[in-house]
Amino acid sequence: MTNLTDALHIPDTQSARDDRHLAIQRVGVKDVSYPLQLRVAGAVQQTAARWALDVALPADKKGTHMSRFVAWLDALALSNEPLDAASLRTRHAAMLDKLGADEGRIEAAFSFFLRKRAPVSGLQSLLDYQGRFISETRAGVTSVHAEVAVPVKSLCPCSKEISDYGAHNQRSMVTLRVELLQQVEWHELVRFAEDQASSEIWPMLKRPDEKWVTERAYENPKFVEDLVRDVALGLNADARIGRYRVDVENFESIHNHSAYARIERN
Repeated sequence: MTNLTDALHIPDTQSARDDRHLAIQRVGVKDVSYPLQLRVAGAVQQTAARWALDVALPADKKGTHMSRFVAWLDALALSNEPLDAASLRTRHAAMLDKLGADEGRIEAAFSFFLRKRAPVSGLQSLLDYQGRFISETRAGVTSVHAEVAVPVKSLCPCSKEISDYGAHNQRSMVTLRVELLQQVEWHELVRFAEDQASSEIWPMLKRPDEKWVTERAYENPKFVEDLVRDVALGLNADARIGRYRVDVENFESIHNHSAYARIERN
């Protein structure tokens, strides 16, 4: 069948040769909103992601075909298949083939939910988390990273030590970006952070639950340095994880600034 563009004799300017002899490392589209399915804790969740897609462009090529990025997204949406690390690798290769490129990058940022049961009452509710997939191919090697931002509670050891009663505490954000050597589920990534916090948090609590959370945090004080190190130790012990970056930010309750720490394994 004759291509409509060819039949109408419309020139393909983007495929023309460029004589400026400058390669472009990344060219593509960003801030594209498109549906995405994820498998979270054994169930499929429908969400919407903000996508950034790009490829490397050789020095002799004038441009890339921007519409093919959206065509790739549409094929993913029509497949009705949840995206995970393994399928992302496969679909990344398909994107590069579709664009006629050897190198490229995919990034998708989205929300997902976990159903949580309150520690005493058992009351159930959904807590939202911010997730991200990053897949990159450079020099023939493809790496896939998953990122999750996990809200938790931290209590200051110094405040507890010097006070006759009570201790200041605050909400904290633990952000993990990990290279996936094997599949790691989203709820597992969340647990790396929640298990090491002074206490995890819940969207809905009864008074017995509030008492439990308050006392749990008081019995488990942690500086921002303690929290980032304990999360990193957990990642170090998991053979499915390669390179990583852990960021912890405490939104201080007695200062007008945050406390912050990072550990990276490269």
